[in-house]
Amino acid sequence: MSASRHDLRYRLYADGGARGNPGPAGIGVRLLSPEDEVVEELADFIGTATNNVAEYEALLAGLELALDRGVQRLDVFLDSELVVRQLNGDYRVRDAGLKPLWERARELLDRFHEVEVHHVPRAQNRAADALVNRAIDEATR
Repeated sequence: MSASRHDLRYRLYADGGARGNPGPAGIGVRLLSPEDEVVEELADFIGTATNNVAEYEALLAGLELALDRGVQRLDVFLDSELVVRQLNGDYRVRDAGLKPLWERARELLDRFHEVEVHHVPRAQNRAADALVNRAIDEATR
């Protein structure tokens, strides 16, 4: 019996950043199939935001993208230790501006059959980081 594409784990790499804090901000998302193929990439300028807001916006965009593709099992990789620890319940969300983003992220995470959120060093999130920089560069030329 072979596993369907919905039974295998996809990987989502998401990153957000701002030049200045707050400043011009962008998000980058890369969704990989269980076979390590790029399913989709996203690079969007989100206006003026803080780094933490941009990180959450990237996560939300990535989760929505994965859900739209019918993904049920997902590993999420973020280089923001704050966001990962907030999502995993290690840190409380104290910033009133982040609270609704955290709540939306929890709602989306709950829609997956299996999902884990992992912290990775920035060096392991280079593709998503490059998408962030591309989005900001294109918007601020």
